[in-house]
Amino acid sequence: MARARHPHRSPDERMMALALSLARRGAGRTSPNPAVGAVVVKAGRIVGEGFHRRAGGPHAELIALRRAGVRARGATLYVTLEPCAHYGRTPPCADAVIRAGITRVVAAADDPNPLVSGRGYRTLRRAGVRVRTRVLAAEARRLNPGFEKAMRTGQPYVVAKIAQSLDGKIAAAGGQSKWITGAAARRLSHRWRAESDAVMVGINTVLRDDPRLSARVGASRQPLRVIVDSRLRTPVRARCLAGGAAVVAACVRRPAAEAALRRRGASVVYAPGRGGRVSLRALGRILVRRGVRRVLLEGGGELLAGALAERVVDEVRWWIAPVLLGGRRSPSAVGGAGAPTLARAVRLSSCTVTRAGRDWCVTGRVRYPL
Repeated sequence: MARARHPHRSPDERMMALALSLARRGAGRTSPNPAVGAVVVKAGRIVGEGFHRRAGGPHAELIALRRAGVRARGATLYVTLEPCAHYGRTPPCADAVIRAGITRVVAAADDPNPLVSGRGYRTLRRAGVRVRTRVLAAEARRLNPGFEKAMRTGQPYVVAKIAQSLDGKIAAAGGQSKWITGAAARRLSHRWRAESDAVMVGINTVLRDDPRLSARVGASRQPLRVIVDSRLRTPVRARCLAGGAAVVAACVRRPAAEAALRRRGASVVYAPGRGGRVSLRALGRILVRRGVRRVLLEGGGELLAGALAERVVDEVRWWIAPVLLGGRRSPSAVGGAGAPTLARAVRLSSCTVTRAGRDWCVTGRVRYPL
C-alpha cells in the first residue's frame, strides 16, 4: 500500500494527503463524477484504500471498505469528499460506511451540490459515527474544479489553451499554424485533452485547420468535440466529426445543413444568440446537462475573445514559442474589440511558468475586472 510522507502535518492531515494522492489516480477518468480517494485506518495502521476509477463503478469508500473487510469495524475512514447519501448509479456510500462498522469519518471537501450538501454528514452522525470535516479542504476542492463549478453554478470549468509566437500570433500571414509549438508541447496538450470532457473550437479554426480534436496521448476515452458554429457552416467531411462524439452549437437555424450534420453523426444544439454569435454561457449550461464538467477551449482568437467577454474562462494555459511571425494581418491570440483601458484588462493570478522542449507555458487563474 502507498504511504504518506508529510511529517509536518497532523495524523489526520497525513492520512488525508494519502487519500488525495489516491484520488489523483482517477483524475480525468471519472467524469461526470468527481475523483475521490479513501483510506481506512485502524489502530494506526492502513487496512484498506481505494479510489474512484470510472463513472458507474464503485466509489472510493466502497473499494476501501471491501479491502478492509472485517477490520473496518471500529476503524476511521478518511475520504476526500463527503460520502454521498443519495441513490445515483450506485447506492449511498454513507449507508455502506455505517454497515461496515466505521466509528469515525474524516472528510476533506463538502459535497458542492447545494441540494445534497451535508446530508452525508447528517446520516453518519445520526448513526453515531463521529465526523470531522474540511481537513485539507482547499487541496480537495482543487482536485475537482469542474465538478465543483458545475454543481455550484451550472457552468463547466473552462481552460483556455493557446499556442502563439513570442509576438502574440497564432498563425503566419499566409494562414499556416502547424506547428508553432514543438512536439513536447503538443504531447502535453494532448494529455490535457485526455483529461477534459470536451474540446471546444470555433468554426474559423475548423475551416482553416481542419483539426481532429482527438486526444492521442494518455487517453482512456476521447473528449466530446464541440464546434461553436453560429450559422452551421461546418463541412460534413470535417475531420473533427469522425471517430468520436461531436456537438455543433448554433444560433441560426439552417435545416438542410442541420440534417446533413446529423447524418454525419453529429449532434446539433441551438443556444441563444449574443450579437449574432452563440452565447457561451447558454452553451455551457447545455454541456453541463450532458455531463460535461471540464472544457478545454482551443480557439481561435474570436472564440477566446467571446469567452473572455462572457467571463466563462477560469484558467489559461498559454504556450509561447520562441519564434517571431509579425504581420499586420496575422491573427492574434485574442481577437474581438479588446479591453478599452488597462483597468478593464483581464488579469491572471497564481501564475506558473513551465518549459516543454523549446516552448514555455504560462498557466494562471483568470481574474476579471470589477
